[in-house]
Amino acid sequence: MRQLYSFLPLLLGVVFGCSKKAEPTQAVNKTDSLLVFYKTSGFYHTSIPAGIKAIQQLGQTNNFRVDTTNNSARFQLDSLRKYKAVVFLSTTQDVLNTTQQLAFEQYIRLGRGFVGIHAATDTEYEWPWYNGLVGAYFNGHPKVQQATVRVVDNKHLATSFLPAQWVRTDEWYNFRNLAADLHVLATLDETTYTGGTNGTNHPIAWYHSYDGGRAFYTAGGHTDESYQEPLFLRHLLGGITYALGK
Repeated sequence: MRQLYSFLPLLLGVVFGCSKKAEPTQAVNKTDSLLVFYKTSGFYHTSIPAGIKAIQQLGQTNNFRVDTTNNSARFQLDSLRKYKAVVFLSTTQDVLNTTQQLAFEQYIRLGRGFVGIHAATDTEYEWPWYNGLVGAYFNGHPKVQQATVRVVDNKHLATSFLPAQWVRTDEWYNFRNLAADLHVLATLDETTYTGGTNGTNHPIAWYHSYDGGRAFYTAGGHTDESYQEPLFLRHLLGGITYALGK
Protein backbone atom coordinates (compact mmCIF):
# COMPACT_ATOMS: atom_id res chain seq x y z
CA MET A 1 0.00 0.00 0.00
CA ARG A 2 1.36 3.33 -0.96
CA GLN A 3 2.10 5.67 1.89
CA LEU A 4 2.25 9.42 2.03
CA TYR A 5 5.77 10.71 1.75
CA SER A 6 7.19 12.49 4.76
CA PHE A 7 10.57 13.93 5.50
CA LEU A 8 11.80 13.18 8.99
CA PRO A 9 14.67 14.99 10.71
CA LEU A 10 17.67 12.68 10.92
CA LEU A 11 21.30 13.51 11.45
CA LEU A 12 23.56 13.49 8.43
CA GLY A 13 26.40 13.64 10.91
CA VAL A 14 25.82 10.00 11.82
CA VAL A 15 26.43 9.00 8.23
CA PHE A 16 28.68 11.58 6.68
CA GLY A 17 30.65 12.91 9.63
CA CYS A 18 28.68 16.16 9.65
CA SER A 19 26.63 17.37 12.56
CA LYS A 20 23.10 18.71 12.93
CA LYS A 21 22.09 18.28 9.29
CA ALA A 22 18.78 16.64 8.47
CA GLU A 23 18.78 13.75 6.04
CA PRO A 24 15.74 13.33 3.76
CA THR A 25 13.46 10.35 4.27
CA GLN A 26 10.47 9.05 2.37
CA ALA A 27 8.29 6.01 2.97
CA VAL A 28 9.15 3.49 0.26
CA ASN A 29 8.04 -0.13 0.02
CA LYS A 30 10.75 -2.40 1.40
CA THR A 31 10.48 -4.63 -1.68
CA ASP A 32 11.67 -1.79 -3.93
CA SER A 33 15.18 -2.31 -5.23
CA LEU A 34 17.67 -0.13 -7.06
CA LEU A 35 20.81 -0.97 -9.03
CA VAL A 36 23.59 1.63 -9.06
CA PHE A 37 25.84 1.20 -12.10
CA TYR A 38 29.12 3.12 -12.12
CA LYS A 39 31.29 1.70 -14.92
CA THR A 40 33.61 4.17 -16.65
CA SER A 41 35.51 3.85 -19.91
CA GLY A 42 36.59 7.48 -19.96
CA PHE A 43 37.09 9.96 -17.14
CA TYR A 44 36.67 8.49 -13.65
CA HIS A 45 34.98 10.79 -11.13
CA THR A 46 36.59 10.40 -7.73
CA SER A 47 33.22 11.32 -6.17
CA ILE A 48 31.73 7.97 -7.26
CA PRO A 49 32.44 6.27 -3.89
CA ALA A 50 30.82 9.20 -2.07
CA GLY A 51 27.81 8.91 -4.39
CA ILE A 52 27.52 5.18 -3.78
CA LYS A 53 27.70 5.67 -0.02
CA ALA A 54 25.06 8.40 -0.12
CA ILE A 55 22.62 6.35 -2.22
CA GLN A 56 23.15 3.32 0.01
CA GLN A 57 22.32 5.43 3.05
CA LEU A 58 19.23 6.83 1.31
CA GLY A 59 18.17 3.23 0.71
CA GLN A 60 18.70 2.27 4.35
CA THR A 61 16.84 5.33 5.58
CA ASN A 62 13.98 4.96 3.10
CA ASN A 63 13.67 1.18 3.17
CA PHE A 64 14.65 0.25 -0.39
CA ARG A 65 17.46 -2.11 -1.32
CA VAL A 66 20.52 -0.77 -3.14
CA ASP A 67 22.85 -3.00 -5.13
CA THR A 68 25.94 -1.60 -6.83
CA THR A 69 28.08 -2.77 -9.72
CA ASN A 70 30.55 -1.65 -12.37
CA ASN A 71 30.19 -4.97 -14.17
CA SER A 72 28.25 -4.55 -17.40
CA ALA A 73 27.60 -8.32 -17.51
CA ARG A 74 24.79 -7.62 -15.04
CA PHE A 75 22.85 -6.09 -17.95
CA GLN A 76 20.83 -9.15 -18.83
CA LEU A 77 17.05 -8.93 -18.71
CA ASP A 78 16.70 -11.72 -16.14
CA SER A 79 19.14 -9.92 -13.85
CA LEU A 80 17.76 -6.43 -14.41
CA ARG A 81 14.08 -7.17 -14.04
CA LYS A 82 14.34 -7.62 -10.26
CA TYR A 83 15.14 -3.89 -9.99
CA LYS A 84 12.52 -1.18 -10.22
CA ALA A 85 15.11 1.36 -11.35
CA VAL A 86 18.75 1.61 -12.44
CA VAL A 87 21.03 4.53 -11.62
CA PHE A 88 23.91 5.48 -13.94
CA LEU A 89 26.25 7.20 -11.48
CA SER A 90 28.82 9.26 -13.42
CA THR A 91 29.28 6.55 -16.02
CA THR A 92 31.47 7.62 -18.95
CA GLN A 93 31.89 6.69 -22.60
CA ASP A 94 31.10 3.16 -23.86
CA VAL A 95 29.88 1.02 -20.96
CA LEU A 96 27.54 -1.56 -22.56
CA ASN A 97 27.93 -3.81 -25.58
CA THR A 98 25.17 -4.29 -28.15
CA THR A 99 23.59 -7.26 -26.37
CA GLN A 100 23.61 -5.43 -23.04
CA GLN A 101 22.10 -2.35 -24.64
CA LEU A 102 19.23 -4.43 -26.02
CA ALA A 103 18.60 -5.95 -22.58
CA PHE A 104 18.46 -2.47 -21.03
CA GLU A 105 16.03 -1.25 -23.69
CA GLN A 106 13.79 -4.25 -22.95
CA TYR A 107 14.06 -3.52 -19.24
CA ILE A 108 12.87 0.09 -19.61
CA ARG A 109 9.98 -1.11 -21.80
CA LEU A 110 8.80 -3.19 -18.86
CA GLY A 111 7.88 0.12 -17.24
CA ARG A 112 11.00 0.46 -15.12
CA GLY A 113 12.96 3.56 -14.17
CA PHE A 114 16.28 5.24 -14.89
CA VAL A 115 18.23 7.86 -12.94
CA GLY A 116 21.19 9.61 -14.54
CA ILE A 117 23.62 11.48 -12.32
CA HIS A 118 26.21 13.96 -13.63
CA ALA A 119 28.39 12.16 -16.21
CA ALA A 120 25.56 9.85 -17.24
CA THR A 121 25.25 12.32 -20.14
CA ASP A 122 28.92 11.66 -21.01
CA THR A 123 28.01 8.09 -21.89
CA GLU A 124 27.14 5.98 -24.95
CA TYR A 125 27.46 8.58 -27.70
CA GLU A 126 26.83 5.97 -30.42
CA TRP A 127 23.55 4.71 -28.95
CA PRO A 128 20.68 7.01 -30.02
CA TRP A 129 18.14 5.25 -27.81
CA TYR A 130 20.23 6.09 -24.76
CA ASN A 131 20.47 9.73 -25.84
CA GLY A 132 16.67 9.80 -25.81
CA LEU A 133 16.53 8.14 -22.39
CA VAL A 134 19.07 10.31 -20.54
CA GLY A 135 17.82 13.38 -22.42
CA ALA A 136 21.04 15.04 -23.64
CA TYR A 137 24.74 14.60 -24.27
CA PHE A 138 27.55 16.34 -22.42
CA ASN A 139 29.15 19.23 -24.31
CA GLY A 140 31.97 20.43 -22.08
CA HIS A 141 32.17 22.29 -18.80
CA PRO A 142 34.02 25.19 -17.14
CA LYS A 143 35.88 24.90 -13.84
CA VAL A 144 34.04 24.01 -10.64
CA GLN A 145 32.38 27.16 -9.31
CA GLN A 146 29.32 28.58 -7.62
CA ALA A 147 26.21 29.21 -9.74
CA THR A 148 22.49 29.77 -9.32
CA VAL A 149 20.02 27.04 -10.23
CA ARG A 150 16.52 28.34 -10.94
CA VAL A 151 13.65 25.99 -10.15
CA VAL A 152 11.02 26.13 -12.90
CA ASP A 153 8.78 23.30 -11.63
CA ASN A 154 8.25 23.14 -7.88
CA LYS A 155 5.60 20.39 -8.01
CA HIS A 156 7.96 17.43 -8.45
CA LEU A 157 9.40 15.35 -5.61
CA ALA A 158 12.90 16.36 -6.69
CA THR A 159 12.27 20.11 -6.51
CA SER A 160 9.20 20.88 -4.38
CA PHE A 161 11.33 21.76 -1.33
CA LEU A 162 14.04 23.75 -3.13
CA PRO A 163 14.34 27.54 -3.03
CA ALA A 164 13.38 29.28 -6.26
CA GLN A 165 17.03 30.29 -6.60
CA TRP A 166 19.29 27.49 -5.42
CA VAL A 167 22.89 28.63 -5.07
CA ARG A 168 25.46 25.85 -4.93
CA THR A 169 28.91 24.85 -6.14
CA ASP A 170 29.45 22.08 -8.69
CA GLU A 171 30.86 21.32 -12.13
CA TRP A 172 28.26 22.79 -14.48
CA TYR A 173 27.71 20.83 -17.68
CA ASN A 174 26.82 22.28 -21.06
CA PHE A 175 24.65 20.06 -23.27
CA ARG A 176 23.91 19.13 -26.86
CA ASN A 177 21.30 16.83 -28.41
CA LEU A 178 18.67 17.83 -25.86
CA ALA A 179 15.54 15.71 -26.27
CA ALA A 180 12.39 17.60 -27.24
CA ASP A 181 10.09 15.94 -24.69
CA LEU A 182 11.97 16.76 -21.48
CA HIS A 183 10.00 18.12 -18.55
CA VAL A 184 12.55 20.56 -17.21
CA LEU A 185 12.64 20.93 -13.43
CA ALA A 186 15.47 23.43 -13.07
CA THR A 187 17.67 25.60 -15.25
CA LEU A 188 21.09 27.16 -14.81
CA ASP A 189 21.45 30.94 -14.75
CA GLU A 190 24.50 31.50 -16.95
CA THR A 191 24.79 35.11 -15.75
CA THR A 192 25.84 33.82 -12.32
CA TYR A 193 28.98 31.94 -13.44
CA THR A 194 31.44 31.77 -16.32
CA GLY A 195 31.61 29.15 -19.05
CA GLY A 196 27.99 28.41 -19.90
CA THR A 197 27.17 27.82 -23.58
CA ASN A 198 23.46 26.92 -23.61
CA GLY A 199 22.25 30.48 -23.14
CA THR A 200 19.02 31.52 -21.49
CA ASN A 201 17.58 28.01 -21.78
CA HIS A 202 20.08 25.84 -19.91
CA PRO A 203 18.28 22.86 -18.36
CA ILE A 204 20.15 21.23 -15.48
CA ALA A 205 17.61 18.72 -14.10
CA TRP A 206 14.66 17.06 -15.83
CA TYR A 207 12.42 14.02 -16.12
CA HIS A 208 10.23 12.40 -18.76
CA SER A 209 8.40 9.24 -19.73
CA TYR A 210 10.41 7.25 -22.24
CA ASP A 211 9.69 4.09 -24.24
CA GLY A 212 7.34 2.74 -21.59
CA GLY A 213 9.50 3.67 -18.62
CA ARG A 214 10.58 6.72 -16.59
CA ALA A 215 13.80 8.74 -16.64
CA PHE A 216 15.19 11.40 -14.31
CA TYR A 217 18.49 13.26 -14.72
CA THR A 218 20.40 15.73 -12.62
CA ALA A 219 23.69 17.26 -13.72
CA GLY A 220 24.87 17.79 -10.15
CA GLY A 221 27.15 15.41 -8.32
CA HIS A 222 30.68 16.07 -9.55
CA THR A 223 32.08 16.90 -6.13
CA ASP A 224 32.35 14.75 -3.00
CA GLU A 225 30.69 17.61 -1.12
CA SER A 226 27.54 17.26 -3.25
CA TYR A 227 26.77 14.00 -1.44
CA GLN A 228 26.88 15.73 1.93
CA GLU A 229 24.48 18.54 0.95
CA PRO A 230 21.02 17.99 2.48
CA LEU A 231 19.24 19.76 -0.40
CA PHE A 232 21.13 17.87 -3.09
CA LEU A 233 20.48 14.56 -1.32
CA ARG A 234 16.79 15.36 -1.08
CA HIS A 235 16.80 16.36 -4.76
CA LEU A 236 18.42 13.03 -5.61
CA LEU A 237 16.01 11.09 -3.42
CA GLY A 238 13.08 12.75 -5.17
CA GLY A 239 14.43 11.64 -8.55
CA ILE A 240 15.01 8.10 -7.32
CA THR A 241 11.52 7.95 -5.83
CA TYR A 242 10.06 9.06 -9.16
CA ALA A 243 12.13 6.45 -11.03
CA LEU A 244 10.91 3.76 -8.63
CA GLY A 245 7.39 4.61 -9.75
CA LYS A 246 6.15 6.46 -6.68
